[in-house]
Amino acid sequence: MQIRAQVRNGQGEHHVTLTTNDAAHTIQIPPRASGFGSSANGGELLFLALATCYCNDIYREAARRGIAVEQVDVDVDGQFGAEGEPATQVSYRARIVAHASEAEIRELMTHTDRVAEIQNTLRVPTPVTLARIEAVAVDTAP
Repeated sequence: MQIRAQVRNGQGEHHVTLTTNDAAHTIQIPPRASGFGSSANGGELLFLALATCYCNDIYREAARRGIAVEQVDVDVDGQFGAEGEPATQVSYRARIVAHASEAEIRELMTHTDRVAEIQNTLRVPTPVTLARIEAVAVDTAP
C-alpha cells in the first residue's frame, strides 16, 4: 500500500490531500489565524494518526473475528518539549462497545494494539529522509 500526504499552503489557504494507492481525498484544516501554516500542529496530527489507526484496525480485526462493533473511542496524549525534541510519554486509552463478551473485546483490543501499523511504526526506529528540496527565490527588487 502506497500512502502520500500533501500540504499546499500560502497566505490564507491550506489544502491537504491524502492518497492511498490511487484513491485520493481531501480533509479540511483551515490555515492559522496569521494566514500562514496550518491551524493543526504536527503533534496533533501525529496523535490523530495513532487514534485513527487503532480505531480503523479495531473494525478490521473485529470483522475477522465476527464481532459487531457499535462504538470506538480513542484518546491519545503525550508531551512535546523544546523545539526539535521528540514526543515523550505517549499513551492512549480506548473504549469499545461491541456484541461480544468482555473477555473477547479485551482480547480484540490487545491484539489490535499489537498489529496497529502506526503504533508499530513509532515503536521502532523509522528513518525519515528529506528526499528532495526545491528553493524558489522571489525577486524582491523594485
